[in-house]
Amino acid sequence: MADIAVGKISHYFDKINVAVLDVEEESVNVGDTIKIAGSGGEFEQTVESMQVEHESVQTAEKGMAVGLKVAQKVKRGDKVYKVV
Repeated sequence: MADIAVGKISHYFDKINVAVLDVEEESVNVGDTIKIAGSGGEFEQTVESMQVEHESVQTAEKGMAVGLKVAQKVKRGDKVYKVV
């Protein structure tokens, strides 16, 4: 089964390893495994927490921009997929 497109990275804060994910396609939940792919390669990680305006959320729906801690450096425009 193919991975499901979620959205793309719009910002990356390297000092705190946090990326802003613009959810454009499919919702994502805390506990989901995601794949982030871009020019720098790709990696998978589990979503441990997400925040909107400094408030924790369990689900990010289409149209939302959420902050999430990332395991590796990412770049603006990197694609995010839900691993199924």
